[in-house]
Amino acid sequence: MVESSRIADRQIARAAGLVFLAFVIGNLTGLVRQILVANAFGTSTEIEAFNAANRVSETLFLLVAGGALSSAFIPTFTSLLAKDKRNDAWRLASAITNLMLIILVLVSGIMAIFAPALVRYVLAPGFAEFPIKEALTIHLLRLMLPSAVIFGLSGLVMGILNSHQVFLVPALAPSMYQIGMIIGVVGLAPKFGILGLGYGVLIGASLHLLLQLPSLVRLKGEYSPILGLKLQPVREVALLMAPRLLGVAVVQLNFWVNIRLASKMPEGSVTALVLGFALMLMPQAAIAQSIAVAAMPTFSSQYALRKMADLRTSLTSSLRVAMILAIPATAGLILLREPIIRLLYERGEFNEYSTMLVSWALLWYTTGLIGHCLVEILSRSFYAMHDTRTPVLVGVLAMSMNIGLSFLLSGFFEKLGWMPHGGLALANSIATTVEGILLLILVKWRLQGLEKRRLLNGVGWAAASTVLMSVSLVLWLFYANALPDWLVLGVSLFLGGAVFAISAYSFGLSEVSFAIHWVLRRFRSLAQRAT
Repeated sequence: MVESSRIADRQIARAAGLVFLAFVIGNLTGLVRQILVANAFGTSTEIEAFNAANRVSETLFLLVAGGALSSAFIPTFTSLLAKDKRNDAWRLASAITNLMLIILVLVSGIMAIFAPALVRYVLAPGFAEFPIKEALTIHLLRLMLPSAVIFGLSGLVMGILNSHQVFLVPALAPSMYQIGMIIGVVGLAPKFGILGLGYGVLIGASLHLLLQLPSLVRLKGEYSPILGLKLQPVREVALLMAPRLLGVAVVQLNFWVNIRLASKMPEGSVTALVLGFALMLMPQAAIAQSIAVAAMPTFSSQYALRKMADLRTSLTSSLRVAMILAIPATAGLILLREPIIRLLYERGEFNEYSTMLVSWALLWYTTGLIGHCLVEILSRSFYAMHDTRTPVLVGVLAMSMNIGLSFLLSGFFEKLGWMPHGGLALANSIATTVEGILLLILVKWRLQGLEKRRLLNGVGWAAASTVLMSVSLVLWLFYANALPDWLVLGVSLFLGGAVFAISAYSFGLSEVSFAIHWVLRRFRSLAQRAT
């Protein structure tokens, strides 16, 4: 049993490494896209309209085919594969594909028809004071709605590939989306303005799907033109998806509330929230999503075969690694947020005021980075156990808290004379942290314990190493105030990384020791080849 858990941990580690690499590439291309978009549009009316309109297609995708479908489909599909029921698995995939496409096309059409009312009365009522801004939002909303249908199909393909332990290509797919948007802002925006970026969304969604199709074909699955409403696995997916659908709806409602509130705040508040959240999600994606995506098929297989001890060990290992990385990432992003934003964005239409807006949002979003990492991994563990109800109920509670705090804290920040959109970011961080803590308590009860000592040991030594890292960065930033941002960041990353790694190594964190030895072996190997 111990050996099987070690094999599972190594499998997760290898897959997480591949996904991490792909996410780094995706983050870099996403960063390039953000820089180009910020330079072209800053925090202007045009990008405010785009960000508001894009929320509709994103919500539609996530409700029907994103987190909800993957959380229900992957465990059921993986369970069939683990039990050697390959034909049943592919009939399930065919049925879900057909049902999903029908639903997405119908709902997209309805939203396109009622787009004016959707924008004016639900999404961004504050834009009604600016008719051009409102009209542009409606136009962009209709233009980008087809991307939800394309992403829905692509998301399902991603789930099928992950269930077959194919991780690299699906993890690279988001990079293709970013490339599509880069084409939009560089090649199309000079002629079509912000509509060029909208066309880029459609191009990126198509590339996202096309990249994965060759890998799907190589699996040699058999497509069936069925709806499968009477098939037991299809019904199981529907039952698992129903509560998760509610959870996704509540999360998206929170984002809609934020846009609604921010549309009435000073110009640029909507874009500041979007950019701040995106910057926070970069380390979250590289750390937690890479681990969660790689671990979920293993979790699902362990649960299907009733290897609960192995599942406890694998989950503990995943959480420990995520916390060791998330704790220093939180401190580093808070301390370095302003030079990061200035270096990346402050040129063209993106000015000092834009930097101040985004930096303020990023500060409060980053306080919830650890909570976001916990939720990402813990929710996947529940989905792997065919339990979507528990994380959804916790998520509904947390996001309901989020909505209430959004009204409360934005008003509180305004009374203090602070920029009110910071209160919206802080509300998200508080609610997500509460959600992560509750999920941790519940999964510990569900699995009859976790390897508590090993988990707390990793968190404690990572926190101690982060304190030393933060002290070194504060001292460096105090003396480097007048230096160029590129030099400040370069030295900060090297200094902070070195202090954390040396401290963690001295404290005996095995994951850091393994990483250091792996890097040293690679350098020795390269040196030997060179000589």
